[in-house]
Amino acid sequence: MTTTLITGANKGLGHETARRLLAAGHTVHVGARDVERGTAAAAGLGARFVHLDVTDDASVAAAVATVEAAGGLDVLVNNAGIEVRSPGGAVIGAAELTADVMREVFETNVFGLVRVTHAFLPLLERSAAPVVVNISSGTASLAQAGKGYPGVAYPVSKTAVNMLTVQFAKAYPRMRINAVEPGYTATDLNRHEGTQTVEQGAEAIVRMALLGPDGPTGGYFDLAGPIPW
Repeated sequence: MTTTLITGANKGLGHETARRLLAAGHTVHVGARDVERGTAAAAGLGARFVHLDVTDDASVAAAVATVEAAGGLDVLVNNAGIEVRSPGGAVIGAAELTADVMREVFETNVFGLVRVTHAFLPLLERSAAPVVVNISSGTASLAQAGKGYPGVAYPVSKTAVNMLTVQFAKAYPRMRINAVEPGYTATDLNRHEGTQTVEQGAEAIVRMALLGPDGPTGGYFDLAGPIPW
């Protein structure tokens, strides 16, 4: 039995990924910082709830203890992420960008990913076929920078996620560690302005979560395959 933890899984892409992996036979831990919403989401899916705030060391440590006591971990999906908008609802461009905005976005999207990955590495190393899926974005691509999205903090944070993916993959060659661009999916993150459904967006994530030990690692993928860094 493959056991999977998905951060930020009480809604959106995380929730749909949990549903799909449960259908594929995984035991799924739904990680969420909101206990009420996370518990309800896990119950509705038939999954296990784990209280997990990726910005809090104690919360992450407690989540590791819970998952370890339940039997260990094979797949980690680092899905939790945020975007910060202006009071009027617009994404924050370069002219309005402050260090505080960058810090807030990085705390979840980058430092949170590192905090969770680092904490769960000992459990993943015990797995026969460990997999880590880092949710990135097409806006992270330096090759395509400047096309479309006017926000700054979110794309920069996801570019950092891409580099972290490469470095973790180099350090842990037995693990399959990849960054995934799910596509422009309608979720709370973008106020449901995305052009894809969560079912469509979760497809690439699920594919990477189901990788076998001979699958690619250290890459950046969308549903069609590798995409330019």
